Amino acid sequence: MSTDTTAARPRPAAPVAARTRGRTVPTVALFLGALYCLVPVVWVLVASTKSSSELFSSFTFLPGTGLVENLQDLFAYGDGQYLRWALNSVVFAGVGAVASTLVSTMAGYALAKYDFPGRQVAFYAILGGVLLPGIVLAVPQYLLMAKVGLAGSYWSVLLPCLISPFGIFLARVFAASAVPSDTMEAARIDGANDARVFTSIALPMMVPGMVTVFLLQFVGIWNNFLLPFIMLSDESKYPLTVGLYTLLSKGSGTPSLYSLAIVGAAVAIIPLVAMILFLQRYWRLDLISGGLKG
Repeated sequence: MSTDTTAARPRPAAPVAARTRGRTVPTVALFLGALYCLVPVVWVLVASTKSSSELFSSFTFLPGTGLVENLQDLFAYGDGQYLRWALNSVVFAGVGAVASTLVSTMAGYALAKYDFPGRQVAFYAILGGVLLPGIVLAVPQYLLMAKVGLAGSYWSVLLPCLISPFGIFLARVFAASAVPSDTMEAARIDGANDARVFTSIALPMMVPGMVTVFLLQFVGIWNNFLLPFIMLSDESKYPLTVGLYTLLSKGSGTPSLYSLAIVGAAVAIIPLVAMILFLQRYWRLDLISGGLKG
């Protein structure tokens, strides 16, 4: 009678330990990255609750007692100047993000689904635009806007935001994978022209990608400092980024303005968080609907 000794042998523990290490290292890395990103946000939220005296005398992450007073002073500063800055940011980020998303979607769709002379050259030029930092383009853009008489106006900030090389790149990648060429050909056989194919077939399929481009553009324009700082000279047209910078600049002579700048930065975070939470719901709906249709 023979016995099977292989079944009784214990399995080696090395693969289990390797899998455990493989899960632990990414988790620790993600935790440290989240900590690095969230600590400044937590500091701003905590510091916004402190009065001017508490800001420089109390523990860094200890909440203060001046939140209500800081908010009242913030919205009363300059006869509601913070609200004007916030409205300007909403105009710049909202209008600029919507227009840039439409331009990026159409350009990315054309680069992905149409074969025309110079397509690759145009695509590589767009990739080159992704690599250029904003500070390189800011001064030439100001000179162009000054040449046509738009420097200092809302258009001087909105027009440069219409073209987003990274948004066009994302839209091209998404259109290439999300819009089947067979579906487009079937629509053309049924008599649909190119405009109808784009609006009725391609555009609904590209909604998740458009939401991504819109969110990136909205956050980028909302947080943009250099372009409006160079283009605008009228303080009433400043967005929040430039307006809060002026408060910090004046804070060297008036320390109480530091508290206003900090609580203003904390309030400016709220629309971005609300935007991300709102659009995340649409991402999930689009993924579910796409899975059901498939």
